[in-house]
Amino acid sequence: MNRNYWPTTDWQTSNPATLGMDAEQLPALEAKIKSDYSNVNGIVVVRNGSIAYEQYFNGYGPNDLHHVASVTKSILSALIGIAIDAGFIKHVDQKVLDFFPDYVPDDAAANLQKREITIRHLLTMTAPYAFEDWHEPLDQLCKSSDWVKYTLDSLGHQGNVGDFKYSTAGAHLLSAIITRCTGKSAREFANERLFKPIGMKEIPDYEMKSFGFEDLFGVHVKGWVEDPNHISTGGWGLTLNPRDMARFGYLYLNRGLWDNHQIISEIWIDASTTMNSNHYGYLWWLRNEDGVFAYSALGDGGNIICCIPEKDLVVAIASEFIMHPSDRWTLIKDCIIPGLI
Repeated sequence: MNRNYWPTTDWQTSNPATLGMDAEQLPALEAKIKSDYSNVNGIVVVRNGSIAYEQYFNGYGPNDLHHVASVTKSILSALIGIAIDAGFIKHVDQKVLDFFPDYVPDDAAANLQKREITIRHLLTMTAPYAFEDWHEPLDQLCKSSDWVKYTLDSLGHQGNVGDFKYSTAGAHLLSAIITRCTGKSAREFANERLFKPIGMKEIPDYEMKSFGFEDLFGVHVKGWVEDPNHISTGGWGLTLNPRDMARFGYLYLNRGLWDNHQIISEIWIDASTTMNSNHYGYLWWLRNEDGVFAYSALGDGGNIICCIPEKDLVVAIASEFIMHPSDRWTLIKDCIIPGLI
């Protein structure tokens, strides 16, 4: 693909027909969103390198920021790749404890497993933690005065290295690793090495005052949340607008190339999005359905950046958090892909 014509400043939506989308299908897409996906606040569809469809709902517009929740994890993945490309990190199989020489293990038996765990295990969610799968106690993490120590203490317990176990705290360790090896927070590193080069808005930090529903999902979350020690949250806490979500997705679809600059290496893009038995790459969800391969950054409430390489398609959806939102893949599969020409 390797197109370089996506503008680095603001742009207008192009004629869908010239980008290979059936314009007659778009009213039905909008009606479907209003009827079955009412918490969608903004959607940007990129086809063949340009915006083919963009719409906002519930009083929101293109410049409004949304807390994208676990979409933050995929941003962290990109930053790890950039840090490796730049030589700050040696490789993905570098041991996690190499970055925390001051850490004193809490348990001798668990320490044996802790020492096996690598950056790759954190990226692929294959490190063991002291909680049941899909029952991570994030309240305990967020109430801790030292999130990194809390997570390192939990690491290596209850499970085996190599088994999939989804962890937001593990992504936070990746953020701490970026700070340890670059001297900058993930937010600062992202602004310099990722957001600014592809025309995204600069992200300020945001200090979480307390822990509760509003702190995790509320509309008042701004910038990029940091922990008590000023480490950018790795698994959630980033706010983006839908266009910048689409920019990030298109960077991946275009194999890390932007405006003739290789922002992320093609090797990292491939490693991050190669299908495996867990259907999970380097903090990207993977899907292969009816011969269509897609990789997605997913966040609670229905936030998504979905990339479909063979369709030359990126769909970015920003949403207000609700419990059990309608599945965004169903919307993409049933209402967007069929309208491609």
